[in-house]
Amino acid sequence: ELNRMSLGHLSIEALETVYDQLANAIDEAARQHRVELFLTKLALLNANALGSAELFGTHLQAALEDL
Repeated sequence: ELNRMSLGHLSIEALETVYDQLANAIDEAARQHRVELFLTKLALLNANALGSAELFGTHLQAALEDL
């Protein structure tokens, strides 16, 4: 269901770039002891960019699976 509701699809290479960017940003936030604040801000910025609380909720639930 997540793929059906997603707006676009990134290539594997692009996903690897996003992963690296996220990992580096989390490391930087951790050095400042602000990981939770960073992740909250990132989630809100991306929810706004998605333009759909429903789609954000779907992505949120998918991310919580199998932690």
